Amino acid sequence: MLIIPIKDGENIDRALKRFKRKFDRTGAMRQLRERKTFTKPSVARRAVVQKAQYIQKLRDKEEI
Repeated sequence: MLIIPIKDGENIDRALKRFKRKFDRTGAMRQLRERKTFTKPSVARRAVVQKAQYIQKLRDKEEI
């Protein structure tokens, strides 16, 4: 449960912005979206490898 203390005279928009930032940092929505669908472990590993290859390609291009 997220608790956002509101100070005296604080704008509600500012408190809402703090709430949204804190909520994003917890990763609750990201986790919920991941749990909606099942991804096979082999597909997840393949995605990790492809991402690593892409990043390595960018780094190699930067060195040249």
